[in-house]
Amino acid sequence: MTFRLRAVRAFALLLGFFLMGVVLLSAMAVFDWMVMTRLVTARAAWVEGTVLTLTVLLAAAIVRGLFAFLRAGRLGPVPHAVPVIPQEQPELWEQVRAAAEVTGQRPPDELYLVAEVNAGVAEQSRLLGLLHGRRRMFLGLPLLAGLTVPQLRAVLAHEFGHYGNLDTRLGGVTMRGREALMHTVEAFQEGSTRLHHAIGALYVGYARMFLRTTQSVARHQELAADQMAARYAGREATAAALRTLPVLDGAYTHYLETYAAMGSSLGALPPVGEVHGGFRRLLAARTGERLAALSAGQRPPRPHQYDSHPPIAERIALIEKLPADDRPDQSTDETVGLTLLRDSDRVFAALEACTLSQESARLRRMSWDDLAMSRAITDAEVWSRPLRVAVARALRSSAHDTDGTVTVRRDSTTGEVADDLLPNLEEILDAFDRGLLWMEVADRMPKPHQAARLIGPSARNFIRPRIFDGLAGMVHLRLAESGHAKPDIGWSGQPGLILPESWEKGMDDAIDAAVADTPDTAPLRALLAPRRVPA
Repeated sequence: MTFRLRAVRAFALLLGFFLMGVVLLSAMAVFDWMVMTRLVTARAAWVEGTVLTLTVLLAAAIVRGLFAFLRAGRLGPVPHAVPVIPQEQPELWEQVRAAAEVTGQRPPDELYLVAEVNAGVAEQSRLLGLLHGRRRMFLGLPLLAGLTVPQLRAVLAHEFGHYGNLDTRLGGVTMRGREALMHTVEAFQEGSTRLHHAIGALYVGYARMFLRTTQSVARHQELAADQMAARYAGREATAAALRTLPVLDGAYTHYLETYAAMGSSLGALPPVGEVHGGFRRLLAARTGERLAALSAGQRPPRPHQYDSHPPIAERIALIEKLPADDRPDQSTDETVGLTLLRDSDRVFAALEACTLSQESARLRRMSWDDLAMSRAITDAEVWSRPLRVAVARALRSSAHDTDGTVTVRRDSTTGEVADDLLPNLEEILDAFDRGLLWMEVADRMPKPHQAARLIGPSARNFIRPRIFDGLAGMVHLRLAESGHAKPDIGWSGQPGLILPESWEKGMDDAIDAAVADTPDTAPLRALLAPRRVPA
């Protein structure tokens, strides 16, 4: 579809929205006039006030949507991004300008680095998007860290392909209509009267028609931008970039949840610049298959019925059908896009400073090793506490049964066993040897209501993993206190502790024996012997 036809259709859709608003406002004005002059008698004058109040509320919602387009399409401030000027990062700007030149476009006026696995463009709308405005490009630092330079060229060419198809200027028209429609729909949904919802249904129907009509154009524009990228950066590099994007997105989500947020429960942050910068270390430690595995277990976002992007598999298939070009094969160039940045550590620190909240920025900083050790100890305490409390209560009950005395006191306000009187690892093993594990301790372990009725082998098999985790947590605490466990940030796996070789080989079997139907604590006691782990 040509630019002129797309412009006509965008204006027609926007005009239809305004026309519907004008018609509704006119109809309400006529209705109000008739109510005041013809339909209401003097005896029912109170009806006039009610009707006028209702129509004014409805008119305010419609006018609110009609004028929403004045705010849509404007480029506002970007507080959560790092501005990049050519003097500071000439190599990155060189790639941006080269992609602009080869696609026949002018480079952006502003370039920002953001904390997302994404790239995007925006343009200031002038005369509903028909005239050129200030251009702005966004590049995600995680994207630069995960894409090679040829793949980054493909991404840049794709974005300038949108400029070449005049998508960003026409996008101003489309987005104005979308913003105005959604704004008005929300206003009617907030209304409390049936009339609000009835008129709101008109806008909902129009919004669906608007989205359906513009969806095919948006998808066509995406495919055209892909072809532009393939012509500039090469077919293989473009297809590889599309394959890498969902992998990077899943890996970055895993990094934020597992590493960047590791100190959230401790009130701590990674070193300065490492909140986002640590993602580089995860990428360097994992192969492509292991990175893909990070997103394999994540449920992909459910595609929206009006999504403007075709499925990635479809886009890749269409790119691979393109004829081979004469350009040199750059698929073997593994230089990552992050090498285009000068002093990347400073850039990551600047991005961190503008994305963290003031409260988060004041948190203490810890090294990755200290974070891994502190988090491992905290987790071990969480795992072990239910077992320690259950054993303490079992011991108290056993003491009541034998001599009527209380050997373990309880906190008078919460009913929990006092921390200083929780049993240690040897005392727990002694309780197991006395036969209290399945007779007393297991019943006192926390369990969901649905499992409360389980008895016999089913009950034991349900609670056994929790007892196993409790013992493993106490072992980790003992080894950490004695200096035999070392922190492992686990960029290639999971953060945790590095245990002595004897424990790595024998701990699981020893704990399995201790929590068996007939508990045998001897293997675990052997590992705990002073010659292995000094007290």
